[in-house]
Amino acid sequence: MASSPALNKVGGEASVAPDSGSEEKSPPAKNSVKQNGYDTTIRSHSSGSGDRFEYSGWVFHLGVNKIGREYCNFRFLSIRGKYLEMYKRDPHENPGTKPIRRGVIGHTLMVEELGRRKVIHGDVYALRFYNRLDEEKKGEIACATAGDARKWMEAFDHAKQVVEYELTRGSSVRNKLSMEDEIDLEGHRPRVRHYAHGLKKLIRIGQGPEMLVRKASSLSGNSMETYYDADGGDAVEAHEWRCVRTVNGVRIFEDVASSTNGKGILVKAVGVVDASADAVFEIVLNTDRQRRYEWDTLTGDLELVDSINGHYDVVYGTFDPRYLTWWQSKRDFVFSRQWFRGQDGTYTILQCPSIHKNRPPRSGYERTKINPSTWEISDLSTSSSANGARCLITQTLEINPKGWFKWRNKHCPKFERTVPYALLSQVSGLKEYIGANPALASVFSTTIVHSKSSDLSGSNSEFEGAEGADEFYDATDDSSSDDEGNENDNKDEVNKDMKTKLRNISWAIAGLSAKRASVQESSVLDTLVPPINLDSDEFPGTMRRAKDELDKNCWSSPDGSGFMIRGKTYLKDGMKVKGGEPLLKLVAVDWFKVENCASKVALHPKSLAQSAAGKKLPFIFIINLEVPARPNYSLVLYYAADRPVIKSSLLGKFIDGTDMYRDSRFKLIPSITEGYWMVKRAVGTKACILGKAVTCNYLRQDNFLEIDVDIGSSSVARGVISLVLGYVTSIVVDLAIVIEAKEEVELPEFILGTVRLNRVQLDTAVDLDQ
Repeated sequence: MASSPALNKVGGEASVAPDSGSEEKSPPAKNSVKQNGYDTTIRSHSSGSGDRFEYSGWVFHLGVNKIGREYCNFRFLSIRGKYLEMYKRDPHENPGTKPIRRGVIGHTLMVEELGRRKVIHGDVYALRFYNRLDEEKKGEIACATAGDARKWMEAFDHAKQVVEYELTRGSSVRNKLSMEDEIDLEGHRPRVRHYAHGLKKLIRIGQGPEMLVRKASSLSGNSMETYYDADGGDAVEAHEWRCVRTVNGVRIFEDVASSTNGKGILVKAVGVVDASADAVFEIVLNTDRQRRYEWDTLTGDLELVDSINGHYDVVYGTFDPRYLTWWQSKRDFVFSRQWFRGQDGTYTILQCPSIHKNRPPRSGYERTKINPSTWEISDLSTSSSANGARCLITQTLEINPKGWFKWRNKHCPKFERTVPYALLSQVSGLKEYIGANPALASVFSTTIVHSKSSDLSGSNSEFEGAEGADEFYDATDDSSSDDEGNENDNKDEVNKDMKTKLRNISWAIAGLSAKRASVQESSVLDTLVPPINLDSDEFPGTMRRAKDELDKNCWSSPDGSGFMIRGKTYLKDGMKVKGGEPLLKLVAVDWFKVENCASKVALHPKSLAQSAAGKKLPFIFIINLEVPARPNYSLVLYYAADRPVIKSSLLGKFIDGTDMYRDSRFKLIPSITEGYWMVKRAVGTKACILGKAVTCNYLRQDNFLEIDVDIGSSSVARGVISLVLGYVTSIVVDLAIVIEAKEEVELPEFILGTVRLNRVQLDTAVDLDQ
């Protein structure tokens, strides 16, 4: 089975064309770039019949065939509009090559990052896709790098936006799309037709399948050869960082707030590196000794002990303390690493001391604990297309204040021979290592080339006349391809103008999916109707409301000033502003314990929506956060409007819109205001479009809309929530709900609702079935 496409650094491609009807006024050109011995090209052409975009590239196709044998084949994927094709050869280099599979990308597609996985070719980054209405329809692909996986996710998201736009064009288009039925995944391959036409741009990233194998094998750290392949948060920062020193071009900060609590001190090293976040993430995670020796003075000797899942592993390491102190005995350590990538492309790596049965204390070594630390790696926008990729690296750790204050205040050199200082120096080491090896940064680059004609152009009528097209799941299903065996026949930087074009295309497609609103935030609720009194005492829930800030196991609703949302001029200057009072009032919270994740809670007799008081409300916005655990939990939030919602407003369109429209707009902003610092770093403060991260199901009935958020549908979300549940009794969590504004008339955004959860006790959850 296969997963979603990501533009592979190694032999990946992507192509995107401007909106239909746009024309290129400059004369076409053609260029070709050789990179590491492999041709990296991008072709482009325009057609009078309309423009299309294409993403394509080499990936690993993973799955299990009919006889239960796992396979991992090289395949060339291509996404054109809303269609997907799979080839055994690159069709750009082998004109006339026919796809072995093809299908339609539906609007119910979900893509999930599975993280690192070991296959016969080495370590790769796997993606899983599935139909959220039928999870039996699924598939997997794998890419050589995390950056490639991210790009394929963007490709599928772009294709879904095309579908969303087409669904708004009337019944004729909707009927045509409905004819493109799903077929049996285990069936034979249907006859394949070419339907590419009017391709405007083809962006090729990386090299061919040979380099794909090289990169994948080098990730495991076993290869002796060397193949060199932000913005602030959306919640107000709880820490108060102060720069206390600059060492080798890296700033060293301390958290002033933590230095006054008498416990450990939070410090961080911050540096700018001339490489992409994808490249730096690969370097930090790589355990190859020869590479780490060039930048890491402390954890250079690392060995993978256990891989828990694609986003979590355990490593063992040793170091000679004579490089730091006069101690003679060697030291060893074990720590876990958990990583994930945010929707803005920022990588977060959590490193914690650990124990493992396969690595007991070793004779001749003294077991020590490495300070808990986190890495945050985010791309920086460049001021011109001539500049290369750059990223911001932040390493945060907790240390004992004893030696820190002496070094900060009196420049005491003893601190510079300690483990915490060696950890802080890793950012400097990375900066110098990448500066001395420019190939590490350039290998992730892309080149754009224009051509007068497309090698893949064909008649649209070949596809338009088809009785129906297969769902894309079949296009990536190889379960019936045993006869093929394992046959595998064998980019410089994207300039700023192209990035802007792609971004504008994305905004344009999303913007066309809804009619322009003629009302502003102030008229979301009908002011011609007298408001009703919303007294939370009339709407009891299973979790009680907080009496004061020190109360525990309760909820409250703070104002929106702790969150940053898009301002009136956001589309022009990217400026965000502090949120105001929530539009809807949080009137009740239910904390349920369930054997299986509960959905459609609003229909349950215990729900507020079924009570006499609830049925009198003009509108109730219900969010059901399904928390995976043992047992499972459901946190149900009830937000009420004191007036009817205007149907033409942004909120009104969301309430009565399609699931695809809701998935693209429903935004959650998290913030841990009190609690363990590493939980804060794991959760972060970045807004998340929930419909793109996890499966969301919607129930619209009577006077309410319920959103069931299946946190367990994402392996990354499961990992973060399990960490949060371990500290839930000692943390305070703030959440803000926002409907994302994408058009100028929808700005500024407004806070739909907020909730503060104070030190929740898991054992107080009420059994929903009793």
